[in-house]
Amino acid sequence: MDINNAQKAEIIAHALPHIQKYRKKIVVVKYGGNAMVNDELKEAVMRDLVLLTTVGIKVVLVHGGGPDINKTLDKMNIKSSFVDGLRVTDKETVDVVQMVLAGKVNKDLTCQIGNFGGHAIGLSGMDGNMLKCKPLDDTHGYVGEITQVNMDAVTEILAYNWIPVISTIGYDEKGNCYNINADTAAAAIAGALKAEALVSMTDIVGLLRDKNDESTLIHKVFIFETPALIAQGIISGGMIPKIDSMTQALRQGVKKAFIIDGRVPHSILMELLTDEGMGTMFKSR
Repeated sequence: MDINNAQKAEIIAHALPHIQKYRKKIVVVKYGGNAMVNDELKEAVMRDLVLLTTVGIKVVLVHGGGPDINKTLDKMNIKSSFVDGLRVTDKETVDVVQMVLAGKVNKDLTCQIGNFGGHAIGLSGMDGNMLKCKPLDDTHGYVGEITQVNMDAVTEILAYNWIPVISTIGYDEKGNCYNINADTAAAAIAGALKAEALVSMTDIVGLLRDKNDESTLIHKVFIFETPALIAQGIISGGMIPKIDSMTQALRQGVKKAFIIDGRVPHSILMELLTDEGMGTMFKSR
């Protein structure tokens, strides 16, 4: 649909109070899934992040890269399996995870932000003692449970109004690398930064009362409501750990958390800079 200049100006004017609300505040964006494998969507997301930074919002981008990891493992004939939604990560696999996430994916995103006029620094959870880990359990190998978070490097970068682009790997005191669930890492980072908002870009429209009916989108959830929603089966499967991570972030001081559909162009702008939003917002009270 084409819009004229007057309509464009009106859209910008309506965004103003939302821009003022987030200006100089930190927004942590967890980015992954199908939004990463579609080049047009990836470009739209990176442009949106540059726009948010340009109007004074401090953006931290936390990314996974499962599709790229899968592709590389296949090329190297390394078999991969999942238990409880997490990749079983042996030493050979974690070397590939480190190479792909901290290398190709991280630098591609950092470069793309720069090409759209933004300023970004690519980091991993192994840089600046950012995400210290221990093994999650005996089943998943080098999958990390975060034990300590250090945001010194991220805070320094944000002071220059640049975007830290963080890949979700961590380390232990022996120098081992660990693969960290992206939702878990983003929540820990948002909590440590006391972010204004945590935005999780997913492959669904948000939390639905009926998973087969997108018109049943729940627009707002308070965290005290989540046990009842789990009991009713509304929150189930892979959504449970995602919302658990958001709950932890909210309890650590994050003001609000969102699940939005990363498959929709400009979904993050629609969520943060419009009255209606487009996904599900979680709040502590």
